[in-house]
Amino acid sequence: MKVIGLIGGMSWESSAQYYRIINEEVRARLEGAHSAKSLMWSMDFGEIEALQHQGDWASLTERMIEAARNLERGGADFLVICTNTMHRMAADIENKVKIPLLHIADPTAAKIKQAGVSKVGLLGTAFTMEQDFYKGRLSEKFGLDVLVPPAEDREIVHEIIYHELVSGVVLEASRARYREVIARLVERGAQAVILGCTEIMLLISQKDSPVPIFDTTELHALAAVDWALGQQPQR
Repeated sequence: MKVIGLIGGMSWESSAQYYRIINEEVRARLEGAHSAKSLMWSMDFGEIEALQHQGDWASLTERMIEAARNLERGGADFLVICTNTMHRMAADIENKVKIPLLHIADPTAAKIKQAGVSKVGLLGTAFTMEQDFYKGRLSEKFGLDVLVPPAEDREIVHEIIYHELVSGVVLEASRARYREVIARLVERGAQAVILGCTEIMLLISQKDSPVPIFDTTELHALAAVDWALGQQPQR
């Protein structure tokens, strides 16, 4: 079994879900008392969040590279970044370590393509929804037509993530607002919706959407198990 190197803490609420999903899946596949071999480097998300909103991506890139190198030195065989937004610097990390990185968009897009979906709505932080590092990979590498909410809805999605979900706060009123955002994406032609922030799965599940939901947290974690047990993740 390969050692999974997890860059977590962004926020720890979703990193805990990664740890749970990965270990439950390893136990299910190998049975008995088996669990995953893993290392986690957990960030202080208060510091990360401040740098994100300051737009200091250079400092964030340095911290992510340092975390990746620490995991590599610790014996990780490959890397998993337990957040969508910080894949903004995925290429920088790959250039600074010798072990491979499992990109969160790839297993998600593979499942979407497998389902026969071509036009998909994307929910996430404002950084993920507005910048091209994530949408561009989905469209250029996998040929997906990616829809993001309009500005007002993007603000709703972003604020709920940073003011509630990263602190483990799950409110019915916020779930209702997300349902409305999803409904408007579907009205525009979205055939499915990507939960493109690892905390959104705390709030939204399939019952909240009239179209299929693709949860990046679960799909990424399951792909990590595939890789750890010797199967290459779907691409």
